Amino acid sequence: MKITRGLADHKRAQHPVLTIGNFDGQHRGHLALLRSIVDTATSKRGTPIVLTFDPHPLTVLKPGVDLLLLTTMDEKLTRFQDAGVEEVLFLEFNQAFAALTPDEFVFRILRDGIGVRDLFVGEHFAFGKGRAGRTADLLRLGAQSGFQVHPVPAMRVDGEVVSSSRIRMLVQAGDVRGAARCLGRPYALSGPVVRGERRGQVLGWPTANLRLPQGRVIPADGVYATTIVWNKRPYDSVTYIGTRPTFGSGERLLEVYVLDEQVHLYGEDIRVQFVERLRGDVTFATAEELSARIDLDVTHARETLRAASRSVTDA
Repeated sequence: MKITRGLADHKRAQHPVLTIGNFDGQHRGHLALLRSIVDTATSKRGTPIVLTFDPHPLTVLKPGVDLLLLTTMDEKLTRFQDAGVEEVLFLEFNQAFAALTPDEFVFRILRDGIGVRDLFVGEHFAFGKGRAGRTADLLRLGAQSGFQVHPVPAMRVDGEVVSSSRIRMLVQAGDVRGAARCLGRPYALSGPVVRGERRGQVLGWPTANLRLPQGRVIPADGVYATTIVWNKRPYDSVTYIGTRPTFGSGERLLEVYVLDEQVHLYGEDIRVQFVERLRGDVTFATAEELSARIDLDVTHARETLRAASRSVTDA
């Protein structure tokens, strides 16, 4: 997959088939767009291209906003490649770019810069200064510019439109199961295992600890049934996110207890996939009460993960 930064480095492709967006999370709605451009490019012997922006437009339009993302750039690019995208074109989003009118965006960027032949966008796609351009404008301008516009209906889950903002809210509320239905996969965080305070060893539940990544959406504090992926192999696990209030609040961490396996993870990179929230964070009177509750959490996590595995198999 080719990665291009700026129109100056972009070479006209054969029959460019384009979609546009930030694609944070690459949820089920995003995947429908990616499948559309790949399938169309295949049928027309064209090139499936994603046009995206760096930095994220919100950092320019709303400076100072606390922007939290669902995916890292590496994760995003990997999923583009897995979907069959042949080129990702990054354009710098700055004040000058934000000032382009809908007509200027279409004529300068899409027609003259890329030479689009087929364009797939969500039915509620907005573009140009102040997001003034809508699908009707794009259809009109596309006809004038010699390319076809294909509005793709919004994906709905549980009766509501799937969007990155909706998924962020679900994850932050701890509804990782709902988020997974929108994403089409479990929400996940990755990072290296760091040395903790070894309280888990004392309690009888040794954990692998991760520092929470900056700039990422973090699930609500509490205990989750999870799977981790290490060396491309999945392991059932139970995960805690919080400040360990039983021992006095400290740094907010992610702690993973791997079920039924003894693995040495210190210093290793792991991926934690959130299946379901089991409970919120609780302050216990004693370490013994906490240990007893962890025993129940582990049992609950095993049952939850078995049920989740059966539902995948049945599907």
